[in-house]
Amino acid sequence: MAQNNRVAIVDDEQDMRQSISQWLALSGFATETFGSAEEALKKVGGDYPGVVVSDIRMPGVDGMQFLKRLMGQDSSLPVVMITGHGDVPMAVEAMRLGAFDFLEKPFNPDRLTELVRRASQARKLTLDNRALRRELSDGTVLMRKLIGTSPAMERLREDILDLGQADTHVLIDGETGTGKTLVAHALHAVGPRAGKTFALASCAAHGEEELGQRLFGPTEEGLPLVEEARGGTLVLEDVEALPVALQARLLKFINDQGTPAETRILAICNGSDPEKSCEQTLRQDLYYRLAAMKLTIPPLRQRGEDVLTLFTHYADAFGEEYGAEPPQLAAQEAAQLLQAPWPGNVRQLINLAERAVLQQRRGTGSISSLLMADTQEDGETAPQVVAEGKPLKEYVEAFERMLIDNTMRRHRGSIASVMEELSLPRRTLNEKMAKYGLSRSNYL
Repeated sequence: MAQNNRVAIVDDEQDMRQSISQWLALSGFATETFGSAEEALKKVGGDYPGVVVSDIRMPGVDGMQFLKRLMGQDSSLPVVMITGHGDVPMAVEAMRLGAFDFLEKPFNPDRLTELVRRASQARKLTLDNRALRRELSDGTVLMRKLIGTSPAMERLREDILDLGQADTHVLIDGETGTGKTLVAHALHAVGPRAGKTFALASCAAHGEEELGQRLFGPTEEGLPLVEEARGGTLVLEDVEALPVALQARLLKFINDQGTPAETRILAICNGSDPEKSCEQTLRQDLYYRLAAMKLTIPPLRQRGEDVLTLFTHYADAFGEEYGAEPPQLAAQEAAQLLQAPWPGNVRQLINLAERAVLQQRRGTGSISSLLMADTQEDGETAPQVVAEGKPLKEYVEAFERMLIDNTMRRHRGSIASVMEELSLPRRTLNEKMAKYGLSRSNYL
């Protein structure tokens, strides 16, 4: 049962709370019952992953006092109040205090189910958004999202930690789909501005007038972004598309701040088209202010066996989402993944992993056919186009590492099971795990 389907039922009348519990359980909710508000408050509070259904008239702490206590801990917690005849004015006051809705006894059980379902959906959205905000302010979580053990990714993580602490403007360059916005989030989260405002605007998504208002004002939607981000971080995606007139305003904003800058700017440049690079499209004085520090995100074709690690990671995630077994790569398929040029980089690989899982669920198609379709769309004739040639030994080692890693995860670190499936003696398996940096403790 999903956590957000939980319902806490609070009523001093045992028959009433049991009948509500039984009805909601038949409707697919996981219920827990409490005979008093005092008892419920021991388990229900901020971040409660569900909905509260409470009677208004109860001895001790009544429903109104209970509601006030809950709203004080988490004002977005959905609370459905149940009222007796003549208690409607009290219920209206409960709505003013933050109750989700109310029902007057005797009520239609279907109406209760519908209310709780809507409240449950609202709660899920609130908790998802809350979790996302926490994640985007947690540098440790974000750094873990930068998956890969290639030298290029090791350097990138080290650079993010260094530049995050440097607290200067940074130009983030890289091809489409490499994860530049994720890197911007990480730079903010590992630096001294973590927890402060992180404002983001796409310079390619708006016309010049609309973008100017969004960045500098006036705007009817609140503060312009340069004011909203004051003291925090302002991220400009596709900064190469910034119109010339707005480049001048941005330069003035930067110059007026002095040193150190009150607002940090992270400028994201799409490096897929060499003829439209930031250095060519931005005025020179602005470019050198934004590129005080520069960070280039490596394309996927330069990340070696990270391709296999990423494919396995996302295939497992989509397999769980769709309730399907993720595809197990054959040696030929692994070689094709390693050799593919990946013009869409990680974003293209994620899409391919999702389609591979859907194919696996239907029992049709192959990863080779998906790669063939991708390369045909890119104007190539075969999926085995080699982006950057590597010795055969490197392909073999990459596949071997992936195979041991997948088998260890599937058997949850059981050395005996892995030895049996791969027909490897214990010493050989230990040597290969040490060679590839695989630790049994990571799979338990």
